[in-house]
Amino acid sequence: MSYKKHLALDLKLAPLLKEDAHVLKRRKNTAIRLMASIISQQLSTKVAKIIFDRFIALYDGKEPSCEQVLATEYLLLRSIGLSNSKVMYVKNVAQFFLDQKITDKQLYKMEPVAVIELLTQIKGVGRWTVEMLLMFSLGHENVFAVDDLGIQQAMIKLYHIKFETKKELQLKMLKRAKKWTPYKTYACLHLWKWKDAKAPV
Repeated sequence: MSYKKHLALDLKLAPLLKEDAHVLKRRKNTAIRLMASIISQQLSTKVAKIIFDRFIALYDGKEPSCEQVLATEYLLLRSIGLSNSKVMYVKNVAQFFLDQKITDKQLYKMEPVAVIELLTQIKGVGRWTVEMLLMFSLGHENVFAVDDLGIQQAMIKLYHIKFETKKELQLKMLKRAKKWTPYKTYACLHLWKWKDAKAPV
């Protein structure tokens, strides 16, 4: 894939690209994808999947509509392992998508910055949450999750980044990531995979 050739210009990143190439896909039912991202906040991938599977099980194993989510009793959502705040945030997403009449097709056509501006209006939805949506559901190739802890840890280790403040770290990360344009998403995917494999530098 062309992205590998471009990213390989970063000699530190190049060895990480030996893994299979990543393929980005657009996924339907964006509102549910956003709810899944909220559910996964501050949880391990394994635990997040368990809770999301319980969430889907509430609706006979099928992804619910926003109307169905709003109609679901608060205590029932709490019973699957969602915190008080996450129950509210999930319902906030459902209400916002209905009120604004947001469709998958509409989001596919929008630029990442515009998607972030639109969806971070929802209480409980931050920039990181929308960035995950842009990468994994809307299929954007040039998204960089500078606030993601995994990406931060991977880049500190790979590039031996020295910093004293979070802002300094982020500025150094952004400077490095600028060279990855227009394939920042793929760089993030390889960094995550490398970190999870605990590969030596």
